[in-house]
Amino acid sequence: MKNWIRPYVAGGNIYIALCAHLLLILILFMVCRWVFYLFNIDFFPGMTLSRFMRISAGGVRFDLTAVLYLNALFVLLMIVPLKTRFKGWYQRALKYLFVLTNTLGLAVNVADTIYYRYTLKRTTLSVMQQFRNEQNFVSLFFQFFMDYWYAVLFLIALVYLMIIAVNRIKVAGPVVQKPVLFYSSGIVGMLIISGLVVAGIRGGFGESTRPITLSNAAQYATMPKDINLVLNTPFALLRTARTPVIEKVNYFESDASAEAIFSPVHQPRDSSAFSPKNVVIIILESFSREFFGIYNPNTRGYTPFLDSLIGHSQVFQYAFANGRKSIDAMPSVICSIPAIEVPFVLSHYSGNRVSSLSRLLKEKGYYTAFFHGAPNGSMGFQAFANTCDFDDYFGKDEYGNNQDYDGIWGIWDHKFLDFYAEKMNTFQQPFYTNFFSVSSHHPYNLPEDYENVFKGGDLTIYRCIEYTDQALRTFFRKASKMPWYGNTIFVITADHASAQIHQAEYNTSWGYFAIPIFFFEPGSGPQEMKHSIMQQIDIMPSVLGKLHYDKPYIAFGRDVFDLTTKPVAFNFLDDTYQSFSDRFLLQFDGTKSVALYDFRNDRYLTTNLIQQLPDTVNVMEKQLKAFIQQYKNRMVDDHLTTAGSQSPK
Repeated sequence: MKNWIRPYVAGGNIYIALCAHLLLILILFMVCRWVFYLFNIDFFPGMTLSRFMRISAGGVRFDLTAVLYLNALFVLLMIVPLKTRFKGWYQRALKYLFVLTNTLGLAVNVADTIYYRYTLKRTTLSVMQQFRNEQNFVSLFFQFFMDYWYAVLFLIALVYLMIIAVNRIKVAGPVVQKPVLFYSSGIVGMLIISGLVVAGIRGGFGESTRPITLSNAAQYATMPKDINLVLNTPFALLRTARTPVIEKVNYFESDASAEAIFSPVHQPRDSSAFSPKNVVIIILESFSREFFGIYNPNTRGYTPFLDSLIGHSQVFQYAFANGRKSIDAMPSVICSIPAIEVPFVLSHYSGNRVSSLSRLLKEKGYYTAFFHGAPNGSMGFQAFANTCDFDDYFGKDEYGNNQDYDGIWGIWDHKFLDFYAEKMNTFQQPFYTNFFSVSSHHPYNLPEDYENVFKGGDLTIYRCIEYTDQALRTFFRKASKMPWYGNTIFVITADHASAQIHQAEYNTSWGYFAIPIFFFEPGSGPQEMKHSIMQQIDIMPSVLGKLHYDKPYIAFGRDVFDLTTKPVAFNFLDDTYQSFSDRFLLQFDGTKSVALYDFRNDRYLTTNLIQQLPDTVNVMEKQLKAFIQQYKNRMVDDHLTTAGSQSPK
């Protein structure tokens, strides 16, 4: 048996030996994935070879991250430029470290092969919360070994193969004997390998690439369940190690009691026939409310076109983001799921099935597409778009012209917006598309042709805001001549408020979330601004309300055009829940209310009214607690669709 495992290590080179070790574990991880599938094959019906190859190819990316995490110490000890690393005792110690570390990784993979059928998701650290009160954990552990002896035998076989292969990998040297060359080349090698390891753990080199997390697996999944085949359990555990775990709460004696105060279950609003208008949602990077002249009449604005568009739109004076990052905006806008405590896409529950706007409209015959000019995979947007069941994703790859790439974030906005309009002109109606801009982002560069066009102001972002505003003017001018334009609902918002703040009133707990949200329908006359509250998670139910959507669904926002609903907004800042209602902002630490401000009149939040207005505090706190309980408990119980719309008891 040993003869077929040959050491592919030319001359015992230590760097080739390192690659051989890592490749070995990558192969064993892939074997675990295949066995995971075969053991749970009934949960993945209709599997095709092409679908499985896509899963396996994507899985390599997540396996590499997990393997590099697990073997970080091993890699460091292999590349440290010391001659001691070539000693026999040193290599034997590394061998034991390698086998022990990777046995643990293989063990959790094998265990999840069994455990998956009980949870239908990869195990994250939230499982520790589930078992923390078990008094018989040790006996349960040994019972697992007895009941699933075949899984234990499979693990033993994997470890046996690993040991045989490791024993075949030889290290000899050092090849370079001269001390100066040895240490200088060793330091260079250590720096190069360290950079490669960091890139492997992050999932890429690009500045626009965030470290991959659980939700990125959707990029390689044809069906939602495929995510669990793309992932591996060590990755799921390691990536959630520092992520706060959303836990169930019981502010009210039952979830039904909480739902009586706040319910995310939306029923059809009226008996009107469904109106299949096109839907175009434009999310603008870092477009704060502060930058708009129409919201700030006493200061200079930097969005002349959008200001004019707002004048013919349905708009709310106080609109709020539900998070502070771009990854918070995607679930908020598309799925009506806010970022509470932890971004949804980074949470342990990012694999939950959700009622996305794209999925609901697809069921009505819509074609759906997501547009983001960044390199495909950037920010995890492509993966989340796949989770939301968009038909197609159009990114930098689909644009196909690197001459229009800004070198960091993506295709310049004016170029990609032109591409966006042209593409929509080829779509069959009705369609729903989502556009996410990129150019108003640090380092706030402009295309060469626009360097001297915009004057800007005190903040470096101002010129970028003016540039994207002008790009939108050109986009709307072009789109207005296209046949689909007149039958379209446009929604324009920001992903979050900018990190650059000039006006002091926006450097506050309400200003950090202040953004524009407005609905524009071609042919509308002048509109008055509504002196009310809106939030990003209201976009999905409001669009569905405009279309007279006729089925129940789950959304944590409200239909702002339903006058029977109460204007509210929620977000999370500095470990504190925030609730907006009427003219008040309530801050709640999870146990008690800590502040109440009249944010409309006290714009700098200087006067805490919590003692003066106890009745207002009690009403707002009760509603906020109901919202938190519905959000958390439904998240944990995976009740985010109408299939699980009844509150768990």
